[in-house]
Parts: sequence; structure tokens; C-alpha cells
Amino acid sequence: MGLGSVRLLTCLAVGTVALVGAALVERRAPRPIVDLALFRDRMLASTLGSMTLAMLALFAVSFMLPFYFEELRGFSVEKSGLLLTPLPLTIAVVAPVSGSLAIALARAGSRRRAGGRVPGSALLGAARRGSPLGAVIGCLVLTGVGQGMFQTPNARALMNAVPPGKHGEASGLLATGRVVGQSLSVALAGAIFAGRGGASAGRALAATWAGAVAPENIAALQQTFLTGFKAALMVCAAVAAAGLLATLIRGDEQPPAGVAVGDGGGLVIDGRVLETLGEVPSEGSRPSRPGRPAID
Repeated sequence: MGLGSVRLLTCLAVGTVALVGAALVERRAPRPIVDLALFRDRMLASTLGSMTLAMLALFAVSFMLPFYFEELRGFSVEKSGLLLTPLPLTIAVVAPVSGSLAIALARAGSRRRAGGRVPGSALLGAARRGSPLGAVIGCLVLTGVGQGMFQTPNARALMNAVPPGKHGEASGLLATGRVVGQSLSVALAGAIFAGRGGASAGRALAATWAGAVAPENIAALQQTFLTGFKAALMVCAAVAAAGLLATLIRGDEQPPAGVAVGDGGGLVIDGRVLETLGEVPSEGSRPSRPGRPAID
């Protein structure tokens, strides 16, 4: 099933109509599930869009590499899974660091984005059957660093952009954008890979390890596989670049309502300066939520 298949185009059309219909219904609802007015904020719209594009670029790597490892290179399922672990491990290590860096920059009076993405999928698209495993793992680590440096500050910027009382809704939008990007990533990469003949070539190559394919046909099958593999990852690298552009043009991040950055770099909450990140207002001076009385 390639990009021009009737099934794919039908599903895309139905999904588009359903999305437009949902937006029209929400606009007329007296108490909508999603407040569409939130999307008028450029910061929220761009952070949500860039998160969706980041997930679209990220999950194509995790989706495509098992085919590369198992069908093209003949690795076992266990070895393939082990070789994929550098990507999530790198994100797990870098994401908390990038969050702390974003907070430190805010305390220093800078609201520039601390995160960015590295389109490591473009480098993975250049992989060949004989590429050193160290180079492939290095590309996965590079991708993980870029994603880890992006995700936490981006989520922070989105949550800071919404008005008080809308954080639950914004969190739901962020989770939805993440899942939509993951789903579209698998669909897009799979359609490109299959449409360029990579899927059928991969199945044939998997049979070569059992001796079911003539040796003279193996080189052509490998080339077809790599053509589809490269095309899928290059498209996703272009998506990552578009997400990076959305991050760069979104404007300066603003502190949350009621919070500012003082002249000395400390956070100011309702007029009180916090000298350290660990200092929090005491129970008696803690500000109440807007619209609710303080609880003694």
C-alpha cells in the first residue's frame, strides 16, 4: 500500500472531514471540550504544532530501523531491540537536563528557547548494509539529544502560554498532539517505504537468510530496500526541519500568570521574590487560585 492507494486516501479524507466537523461542533457548543480560542495564541499553537511534528519525525526512526536491522542485515529480534535502546535512553537522560536549563535561563532573564531538534533521521537515511554499528548508534544518540533538548522546554512553554484555569485542557492538547504525531509518523513512513518497494524487498531479503532467494538477486533487492528506507527517513527529516522552524518563529516564551523574573534573576510570584528555585511561598502567603478564596 503506497501513498496513492485508495485505502490510504479514503482514510485520510474521512479523518480530515471528521476533524473539520469536530471543530465546527466545538465552536457552537456552549461549554466546549476544547476551547478553540486557545489556538489564537501564537506560542501555544506553535509549541503544539512543533510537538506534533517532532513526534512525527521521531517515531519514524523507531518504526523503520527494525526492518533495517532484521531484514537487511539479518540481526535477531533481540539484537535489534538492544540496538534501538540508545535512542530512548538518551532522551531519558537529556530531557530532565534541558528542563533544568530552561528554568535557569528564565531565572537569568532570558526566555529564549533552550531546546532544539537535530534531524538525525537524515543521517540514518544514509545507512547502508555494511555501515558500522557505531555510526548507526551515534545517529540514534544524536536524535535522542535533539529530541530531549526539545521536548521538556517545549512542554514548559506551552503550559506557560495558557491562562489560569486552562492548564488541564492544555495538557490534554499536548498529549493529543503527541499521539497524533506518533500515529502519522508510522503511517507516513510506512506508506513511503511500501510505495518505493522497500517493504516487498525487505520480505524477500528476509527469505535470503534461509537460502530461498538466488544470490544474483540479492544486490537488487538490497538497493530497492535502501531506496525506500532512505526516502521515508528523508521525508521525516524534512518534517523535523519544519518543526524546528515553527519553534524558531513562535516568539519569546512568557512566564506563567502571576510569575515574573526579577532584576536579580529571582522569580517573582505575586510580588514576592524567591531567591532560590527551592524556595516556595509559605502556607500563609501562598497565592490562591484565581476565582477561589484562599483557604486558611
